[in-house]
Amino acid sequence: MRPIKTLLLAGAFVSAAGLALAQVSGTGGATGGTGGSAAVGGTSASSLGVGAASGGSSSVGVGASAAGGTNQNVNSNVSNGGNSGNLNAHAKGQAHDGGTFSKSMTHTKVHKGEVQSRTKTMAHEPGSKPVKSTTGISTGQ
Repeated sequence: MRPIKTLLLAGAFVSAAGLALAQVSGTGGATGGTGGSAAVGGTSASSLGVGAASGGSSSVGVGASAAGGTNQNVNSNVSNGGNSGNLNAHAKGQAHDGGTFSKSMTHTKVHKGEVQSRTKTMAHEPGSKPVKSTTGISTGQ
């Protein structure tokens, strides 16, 4: 049997939340990812990123969404480190209506067989403090 370590973290706020999950197998494989969402005043945004490495192979996937308000912006990108198997990915979603906005950003990377991921969320209405959340994982030893 292969030993597997699992770490689960969750944070919840009135209008921002994040989730992280990581697994490391005894044979050198690693999987992990983070995600989060924020919502306030009829706006919402979410983002998610996952990565995996096993042997000489690696993979990564990211995505984001935004809804509500008068303007929504969503983008994501993945860059490849060539033959090294290193991957770097970003995703961001933001919805806003005047000074009211929600945004979520995720950065996930696979480097030298390790997975790192971080998601930051923020929701803000004029006249109040922004609500922020940051969730992150690393499968490194």
